[in-house]
Amino acid sequence: MADKIYRHVDEMRPWSDREHLLECVAWTPEAPDVMTFTFKPDRPGHWFRYLPGQFVTLELPVGPEPVMRTYTLSSSPSRPYTVAVTVKAQKDSIGTRWMFNNLKPGMKIKAFGPLGDFSYVKHPGEKYLFISAGSGITPMMSMTRDMADRQPDSDIAFIHCARSPDDIIFRWELEYKARHLPFFQLGFIVEQLQRSQLWSGLRGFIDKAKIGLLAPDFLDRTVFCCGPEPFMATVRESLAGAGFDMSRYHEETFQPVAPEPLVVVADPSGEVKPNKVSFTLAGKEALCEPGFTVLQAARSIGVRIGAACESGLCGTCRVMKLSGEVEMNHNGGILDDEIEEGYILACCSRPKGDVEIEV
Repeated sequence: MADKIYRHVDEMRPWSDREHLLECVAWTPEAPDVMTFTFKPDRPGHWFRYLPGQFVTLELPVGPEPVMRTYTLSSSPSRPYTVAVTVKAQKDSIGTRWMFNNLKPGMKIKAFGPLGDFSYVKHPGEKYLFISAGSGITPMMSMTRDMADRQPDSDIAFIHCARSPDDIIFRWELEYKARHLPFFQLGFIVEQLQRSQLWSGLRGFIDKAKIGLLAPDFLDRTVFCCGPEPFMATVRESLAGAGFDMSRYHEETFQPVAPEPLVVVADPSGEVKPNKVSFTLAGKEALCEPGFTVLQAARSIGVRIGAACESGLCGTCRVMKLSGEVEMNHNGGILDDEIEEGYILACCSRPKGDVEIEV
């Protein structure tokens, strides 16, 4: 029986599709309203290939229509048999609250990805400074775990900010790494304390002085930052004000990018004509007004294309363009070789004439 279950990695196949079916195998509470969900491939004999710091988009069956939510993988590709996402449920969360209340071991959900360039693999340095707040710790944890496995002598300074000591995600694992990895510096900053809590670390909000105190040589490091936008803005301003080389600063955000203003060009007769978008598998056609996207055209006639960020970041709405031309202004959610194959992102592709889409 063991020879059928146990396989070395070189006897298995890596996931190569952009769409996966994952089976939940565990859920682990990390902090108040924070949970880690661990998944394995739904088919035996496969392992996960991705870069530390990349993200996936999960299709969650919340209601009659599923919702798409993008999460960074907190797991490490150095341990490729499972993947994990660590998610925080806000008061108005829909998808994440569904996961907390419904996602249990044995359940299977669709995932798209992985994608993203927020990784030390893409932006290598001699030594690193990871700065995070809240659930922005997840890509930092993925990179830290990966380097701890592959190169335990990596030089990492890790600064994490949280509302209180109880809200520090992965606190015990990080403190373990600080004790046992030779060049791992750890610093926490918390905003507030309960009267019964003992705390010997820093309090308040991050600023240039606290960065310098926790990582005195930060000017020599490659910096990765992830957290709420106001938090990252403070970090950017602090580093720039200290003379840091911002070409070595990298941040991750899933905030929608403001779309460029529409420019509608009339034909030689002065008339503005809509373009025809054909969805071949659905057998439907839509008239797409100039400046509107393939995704908007699909929705106008009830053709479903999965989408999450809707700003060209996550890559969930990737579809095959069979014919025609589009103007696509994406934000990293699609690879160059996929574009060469004919794929586009429906959310940020505007037809320049009649087009056919394989949906």
